[in-house]
Amino acid sequence: MPTKTDAPIIVLVRPQLGENIGKAARAMLNFGLTEMRLVSPRDGWPNPAAGPAAAGADILLERATVHETLAEAVSDCANVYATTVRKRGVSKPVVTPDVAAREIRAAPGGSAIVFGPERSGLETDDVALARAILTVPVNPEFGSLNLAQAVILCAYEWSKLAPMDIPTAEEELPPAPQEELEGLIGHFEALLEPRNYFWPESRAAASRRTLRNMLTKPGWNSLEVRTMRGVLSTLERKPRKP
Repeated sequence: MPTKTDAPIIVLVRPQLGENIGKAARAMLNFGLTEMRLVSPRDGWPNPAAGPAAAGADILLERATVHETLAEAVSDCANVYATTVRKRGVSKPVVTPDVAAREIRAAPGGSAIVFGPERSGLETDDVALARAILTVPVNPEFGSLNLAQAVILCAYEWSKLAPMDIPTAEEELPPAPQEELEGLIGHFEALLEPRNYFWPESRAAASRRTLRNMLTKPGWNSLEVRTMRGVLSTLERKPRKP
């Protein structure tokens, strides 16, 4: 997980619903962001609706700090990005989440990504405090992102550059030893022989060789071999009467 000094702080300005604060915390922790700051949350703080929505990211909610103004919340940050879909009359550099992530990674000093209220977004005065505007490229005919979605897009782009631990894939079972494969092949042949599968005799050797090639090609593991043997054993039994 990136260190606190490297990772950007997520600042939520006048958030309206506790559920959205919790969902934003969940999105942050998924991608290694661990510091949240709140500016004048509408329903006060702490908010009982935030915890269930955080789905286990309660530690971020417990550590979240509350500030009266955005200027106070980002006072220790050298690089501040205001997320908005429009420039709102403020002339600033406009970057996408991936560009912002690279800039934050390279820039000295603390960084913050600022998100506005769910209903209206950041005000012009809020955007004016930022060094740059962060805009997510979305469908121009439908540019509606909720707060947690916007947070997770920025957090994901950051995580791609940060030393995150990738969950390990389920450990694969080793290939079955040859003895087990021979048992499987023999089981097939024992079932096929009385049913004249290897007839005519002139084609028997070729048919056995093809069967062997088929059963050894996939690289069966022991569990798969036992499963197939179970299938064959079931087929050997006489059908039960209804």
